[in-house]
Amino acid sequence: MQMAATDSLDGFIQLAPITLDTKSEILRRLLDFEVRPSNFRDNFLDFNSYFSYYTVQCRDALHDGGRHISVRTHRDIIEIAQHLKNSTTRDSVKEILRSKIPHPKPANENELLDGSINLVARLLLMVEFGCLMYGFTGGRQIVWTANTLRECLAKYFAAPQLLEHKSVRLEKIFDARNLERIAGIRIQWTDNLSEHLSLVDNDRKVAIFHHASFLECQRKSTLFPAGLVDETLRTLALLLPGTDKETKKWFIKLSTFQKLDTKVIKCGRLKADDRRIENFQFWHDRLITLKELFDEAEPDTLTQWWCDRRRRVQWYTFWIAALVLALTIFFGVVQCIEGALQVYKAYNPS
Repeated sequence: MQMAATDSLDGFIQLAPITLDTKSEILRRLLDFEVRPSNFRDNFLDFNSYFSYYTVQCRDALHDGGRHISVRTHRDIIEIAQHLKNSTTRDSVKEILRSKIPHPKPANENELLDGSINLVARLLLMVEFGCLMYGFTGGRQIVWTANTLRECLAKYFAAPQLLEHKSVRLEKIFDARNLERIAGIRIQWTDNLSEHLSLVDNDRKVAIFHHASFLECQRKSTLFPAGLVDETLRTLALLLPGTDKETKKWFIKLSTFQKLDTKVIKCGRLKADDRRIENFQFWHDRLITLKELFDEAEPDTLTQWWCDRRRRVQWYTFWIAALVLALTIFFGVVQCIEGALQVYKAYNPS
């Protein structure tokens, strides 16, 4: 009986690790993805990174003794998520939750309700909604105060395209590995979808949403705007081409030190026609900004000079000049040594 209670959705959200039975039930009820506990680890998708995110979000929301949310069990999360998926407005969900809070009502009742709804919205969509009281996330947040969750997302991702794309070409060389080794733009792996492809830290880092397994589960979701999930997966295939051996080796090395979704390197590779910038609607402007930054970057180190072959003539010119300089210095040193030996022999003939 104790084991059954632990494995059910009635388990407390602060308890870790979450059992395979509970994880499978959460995936089925929250993300509408069917997976049995017996083949959870054999699945072609990798949910370890998602449940790391799930655990951290629940832990942070329960800070200060859980005084800022009413959610206590996984079942509480599932029930609120069902209201959000049914297009119930935020105010209506608050009233439903309000009716379940026992008397006497706490002084921070509205804070409890908003905190609970924001937590479930994060777990449901992996988008940063609201802010944690007495906490710091540092990510890009979406403000949702009214209407349905679907309407909020539609408004946020419906931002018009402001940048021209006539001269923008997304060549094969434009990928995450080359962003680092050629342009010096570091990759900041993010759990926040709204932060995907945004530049941070004075344009020295780019955020990449790596939860490809989560996105695969959301292909048929009606909460996200139509086409957003598929397009996001295509940006991952663009930046992390799974058929490129060097990119694969680079990612595997990175993933050994970070909890990254291994599915992200298995999204395939885009054909030439699929890499056309006009095929991207939601991430259009961020891709253009990132590509322009990549094109404008000049090598600063010898390693970057060696890796940067975007301008072949310039690359050959630089390394021929470097080779000539190196040979000149080498033969100059040889002549100096030879001259010194001749002087030494002249004064010391024996």
